[in-house]
Amino acid sequence: MPVLIDVDTDDHHLLSRAPNGGAAAVASPGNRMDCLEIGLINNMPDAALMSTERQVFDLLGAAAGRLLVRLHFYTMETTPRSDWGRDYVRRYYRGTNDLLNARLDGVLVTGTEPRAADLTEEPYWTSFVQLMDWAAENTVSSVFSCLAVHAVVQHMDGIKRHKLPAKCIGVFSQSKARSHPLMHNVPATISIPHARWNEVQEEALASCGYSILTKSAEAGVDCFVKQQKKSLFVHFQGHPEYETLTLLGEFRRDMGRFLRGENDVCPTIPKSYFDLEAEEILTTFRRQALSDRRPELFADFPADRLARDLRNVWREPASRLYHNWLLYMASQRAARSRPLSLMQGDDRRRIRTAVSAEAGSVRASAPRWTGLGRDLHNEEAGSDPMTELGP
Repeated sequence: MPVLIDVDTDDHHLLSRAPNGGAAAVASPGNRMDCLEIGLINNMPDAALMSTERQVFDLLGAAAGRLLVRLHFYTMETTPRSDWGRDYVRRYYRGTNDLLNARLDGVLVTGTEPRAADLTEEPYWTSFVQLMDWAAENTVSSVFSCLAVHAVVQHMDGIKRHKLPAKCIGVFSQSKARSHPLMHNVPATISIPHARWNEVQEEALASCGYSILTKSAEAGVDCFVKQQKKSLFVHFQGHPEYETLTLLGEFRRDMGRFLRGENDVCPTIPKSYFDLEAEEILTTFRRQALSDRRPELFADFPADRLARDLRNVWREPASRLYHNWLLYMASQRAARSRPLSLMQGDDRRRIRTAVSAEAGSVRASAPRWTGLGRDLHNEEAGSDPMTELGP
């Protein structure tokens, strides 16, 4: 099924990913469709705003199966932005006040680059606390990733993040730690990208009642869940939404910052991401960067060669995880007798339809969400990534 995007204009970049540039549908009483209403609260830096939209859009398209999903864009006004970023979110996003008055089934909350040693000193902390409290009372389920995970567990349960000795970056093998409907048809061992400077630890999470679903010997806990009031909070310290080239783009960005003297730490090569030949090329470049550090060296970064043989090994398990998440929200709505066909908001608002190229790729049998009313057992399941994160 298609993934709809809720925007007012015809020029959003995701529309170009649909056949014939996307189809416009007017949200009127005569053509309301059964939709899961999902809000993307995009806190990413300006350079990654569009790529994050695309990653989430494609992942939901791959995960939706027969479910119809409508994606709404929200931002926190307190997130630091350039003039371009402020103009972009003004055109395509709604703000915090609109979010607090919305009726959404679920939200996806991204992280952002950390600026302060203490999360409570981040410029957006007050807005983020308001958002988390709203989500606990007003959504069926909420997904948090990376830095957003660290913020939500600190606010909800007082769990502090821990600074890592080096950046955790790469594609890490993770094992299922327990049975859970979100893990239905997910292999016992999966690989997920990580890119972070901090972590929350398993012992602290378990002591506060979180259920650990996946973890890694190298990268620690990844996916864990806890019911927070009315909403199932789902947390990923990693990035199941990442595209094939995203980690390469992030490493390239960090290398540029090092060569220009903006960061004193030469970035660590992502683990289990490149083949042996690419790792040798990158190791040689990194040695040169350490011995002859100068901005001009960035022009020689071998991005094309490094990208040539990269493989995305996490897309299929990520799609299954998100398919199960969508089914959970659909089952909860059925149990609460709120029809999917009811659309909130101005019926004159134009809803643009963009069909993901991956839509319908998940066809696995669905989990049984016991005790939730409806049995969903038979429910079936751009731009250059090298420049989006900046030099």
